[in-house]
Amino acid sequence: MSYETLIVETHGAVGLIRLNRPEALNALSLKLTSELTQALRALEADDAIGCMVLTGSEKAFAAGADIKEMAGKNFSDVYLEDFITATWEEITRCRKPVLAAVNGFALGGGCEFAMMCDIAYAGENAKFSQPEIKLGVSPGAGGTQRLARFVGKARAMDMCLTGRMIDAKEALEMGLVARIFPTESLVAEVLKIAAEIAAYSRPTVLAVKEMVNRAYETTLSEGMRFERRLFHGLFSTEDSKEGMAAFLEKRKPAFKNR
Repeated sequence: MSYETLIVETHGAVGLIRLNRPEALNALSLKLTSELTQALRALEADDAIGCMVLTGSEKAFAAGADIKEMAGKNFSDVYLEDFITATWEEITRCRKPVLAAVNGFALGGGCEFAMMCDIAYAGENAKFSQPEIKLGVSPGAGGTQRLARFVGKARAMDMCLTGRMIDAKEALEMGLVARIFPTESLVAEVLKIAAEIAAYSRPTVLAVKEMVNRAYETTLSEGMRFERRLFHGLFSTEDSKEGMAAFLEKRKPAFKNR
């Protein structure tokens, strides 16, 4: 499938999606978010793919929503078209892990896209911000909700109420990203991580992702019960038997995703 605003590649068992609107710093237009939904669904449905990577350019991951598209809208427009919900949130519906490789600007919706991914990694030149307050609006794709859960109330309030920009080092310190890599090697490094994840047992990877996400949706006791049940269930897979046998026999496991 060909796309106008994306470049989609496969690297072994990893799907790479590159946002590609260089003239607009990868601003999240309706065309781009609609094509991203299609690309994610296609990779999700591909049995050969075990993990996905979302990135932009070295200059910009994504500079936020397309203000030219937003400027003329009123409440009825955005409410009736279900703006953001309709085309932005496919990342959160993927069962396979989605990793963000963030270089350059991740502003507003770009920062929110990174937070929708399961793990965000930053290049040394990455810049994160929720600057919507400067436009007279608020974040609308998780900037007040995911950010508060990830970095805490004080830091989320600080970013959302001032619109200030933070660099990769501060993003790492506050837990917004998992690791920092040199700008020029970021995508290659994240592809290596994605390939490692994709090589593990698919049922186990999906279960672990589900367990961690449940931690944000429930109490500790209910989360522990959920984790324990999935943990018990994994003992019924062929891959769990293979993984333990390989460990005892001091060899590399040959997972069959069953």
